Amino acid sequence: MSLPAACLMQILSEDYSKAAFLCQDRSIQFHAKYGMHYSTRVPSFGRDLAYAPFSADLLVVGSTPQVLNLAEGRFLSPLPAKSPGINACGISQVHGLFGCAGDNGVLECFDLRKRTSIGTLNAAAAAGVADAELTAVRFDDSGLHCAVGTSNGLVALYDLRSSRPLLVKDHMYGDKITDIKFHSAHGSSGNTGRKVVSSDSHIVKIWDEQTGINFTNIEPQEAGINDICLWKDSGLAMLACDAPKIQAYFIPALGPAPRWCSFLESLTEELEATDAPAVYDDYRFVTKAELDSLGLNHLIGTSLMRAYMHGYFVDNRLWHKARSLAEPFAYDTYRQQRIQQKLEDERKSRIGLVKKLPKVNRKMAAEALLQQAADEVPAGAETSNKKRKVLPSVLEDDRFKAMFQDPSFAVDEAADEYKFHHPNAGNQRQSKKLLAEHFEGLEDEEEEDAGAEEEQDDEAEGSAGSEGDLDDSPDQHSKGKKRKASSQGQARMYVARDESAAAAFNQGRSMQGLQEVPLGQRATSTSGRDGVVTARCASSFPCTFPLSCTPLLQSRVKIRAALVLSDMPFSVHHCYTYLMCAAASRIVLS
Repeated sequence: MSLPAACLMQILSEDYSKAAFLCQDRSIQFHAKYGMHYSTRVPSFGRDLAYAPFSADLLVVGSTPQVLNLAEGRFLSPLPAKSPGINACGISQVHGLFGCAGDNGVLECFDLRKRTSIGTLNAAAAAGVADAELTAVRFDDSGLHCAVGTSNGLVALYDLRSSRPLLVKDHMYGDKITDIKFHSAHGSSGNTGRKVVSSDSHIVKIWDEQTGINFTNIEPQEAGINDICLWKDSGLAMLACDAPKIQAYFIPALGPAPRWCSFLESLTEELEATDAPAVYDDYRFVTKAELDSLGLNHLIGTSLMRAYMHGYFVDNRLWHKARSLAEPFAYDTYRQQRIQQKLEDERKSRIGLVKKLPKVNRKMAAEALLQQAADEVPAGAETSNKKRKVLPSVLEDDRFKAMFQDPSFAVDEAADEYKFHHPNAGNQRQSKKLLAEHFEGLEDEEEEDAGAEEEQDDEAEGSAGSEGDLDDSPDQHSKGKKRKASSQGQARMYVARDESAAAAFNQGRSMQGLQEVPLGQRATSTSGRDGVVTARCASSFPCTFPLSCTPLLQSRVKIRAALVLSDMPFSVHHCYTYLMCAAASRIVLS
């Protein structure tokens, strides 16, 4: 028979002889030296456990605080808590006050003698986080101070006589506080006074109770800190992590080693002789580029900047002030991005029949979709015996989702790094522009002729169908789609507009800028070897005339298109005659 897993343990005596275990199957097991003594079930699932030795009451909190009296051996009426759920609890060993940390951020205290609530405090709102939950609570040995931990990594220290926190400590990880302890330091290096030990799943912070100055940090290699245990009046600390072994740490500055492990003193003599390294707590690491963007580079070399590796440590308060001045609308921008992201997520949840390209890296996404379409096997195609494995598209892979959503991952084709890895990218774009300027597609004319024939057929069918019933044939609607699909995936044929366009394409130059220059200047700049200039009109009909007519060309006169398109031969005399007509068609140099 397998035993249920235990979540929490509570010692019921001064030694290990009696203990209670809160299990995950809604049961409590009582153990003695010889093993399990008794097991009972609680009305609801428990989240925390506490023991009041003066009344022999074992309190289990969850949805409601359940009270199990060990002297009578029965459950008493539950305490009337105002919070919908209680995450943690604690009992003061001085006056017996029972505190409950609610999931609505409220700290509620009970007097177990009257079994009624004697006061409530919205501790999360007083600490500056109104929407956070309370996850830990602890009373000190004096009975006057109480520390609570929140779900976003804050520890607030309260005096029971005041509703305002004395100190608020931030763990900087944004994770919930798992445990809080008070410890009296009696270290050999003169570090005396009371310390507060708070832990989350990543780090254990030990800081001064009066000033809040950080004393030291403990970061175990195994993440997931669940609990911390401090040996009284010593520097020995043990961590319960998500690992098979207990992590033990000895800090001589907190106190001496316990009597049963006094050999630790001799191992740390060399460490005590050296100065302890500086602890950069409540500081933020920034690089040189970030300092320039924040306007704090003039502080380099002062006491406000602590150089470390390839950057500096800056006080958190200074960093927040500088960032608010450098980026006053950072929160508004972040809020707009979050709203836009939620709207896009809602649109994605709707039924969509058309795949749209993302806003970021559209070219890369289009290539991925084309590759996916090429890899897919058609519905009626014959397949081999071995099934072809089709890999998922990059757009559907969660590992590369941010590459098509986050603008910071956008590929900048104008950057030097992109040009270095793609040296022919600019030439390909330029070739496409020159191809569209100097050449015409043969398929365009064929499609126009085919379209005219289909229009005539449609008119004939419409006149014949008017005598009977009118039916919309799906073939008629799919003619254009089939013609368009047939043109895709085949090699297209192009023809040069004229000889000058072909020559310009071979030379890799465009004629758009040349066409905007006045005709006289073009004639002077493009004159032939014999002082003869060749010109053409919009219909590509060439004409040749000597440079003596350039004064007439300076006036930007135009030749009528009808005269140029005629079959009559062109000569210099005709050029003079047509130029004097001031007609309307533009002359373009070849």
